[in-house]
Amino acid sequence: MDKKFRVPRVWSNRELENFSHTFSGRAVNVSGWKDQDKEGRKYRDYFSNVSEYWITNYKSEARGFQGDQENEIFLNLAEDLDESMNGKFDVVFNHTVLEHIFEVGTAFTNLCNMSKDIVILIVPFLQEQHADYGDYWRFTPQAVDKLFSKNGFETLYISANNSSDASIYVFCVASKLPHKWTCIRQQQDNMRDLIYKSEGMIGCNVIKSTSFIGLAKNKLKYFFKK
Repeated sequence: MDKKFRVPRVWSNRELENFSHTFSGRAVNVSGWKDQDKEGRKYRDYFSNVSEYWITNYKSEARGFQGDQENEIFLNLAEDLDESMNGKFDVVFNHTVLEHIFEVGTAFTNLCNMSKDIVILIVPFLQEQHADYGDYWRFTPQAVDKLFSKNGFETLYISANNSSDASIYVFCVASKLPHKWTCIRQQQDNMRDLIYKSEGMIGCNVIKSTSFIGLAKNKLKYFFKK
């Protein structure tokens, strides 16, 4: 994998590891393809305390990639969600998928409707166009926060990687039941304190960080030069 894609992937994996063990119940990796973290592990391994782990894919040729076909669902995020999928999962996980779906509002709402409580989302903010099957959107932290709010969720934690020579991802954990997750809120508070004590960006509160705005400007200059 090219460094500009590998760096944010590895970073987002570390962020996920900070939270994934916290959750129980039924989890799903939506549009997870082979369920690979690109470091030799399966994402199912991250969610060590869930009772069930499911995976969805859009195309039937992905059948059986995850090994447990009984926990496999074929789902088109661009279409209205079947009623049977509403609230089916306690945790919905989605990694760098939404940028490839033109009907992004429908897709985002579907992710939220599938969850009883938690949605974990990773999306690109600054990344060159890629994928011949469609690459339509980039997401600011403010947009992610607003989309969750619009769908009845509250952002518990949001961060972005600080990489001058690689893509920038936004990592977010949001909840329908935010009062349950003071432990996650505390991690966000700790990161917010960190950004004011150093010039580092990793794990900071990107919604309120002036450093993130500066990073975005520098990255945009880099892309335009290319």
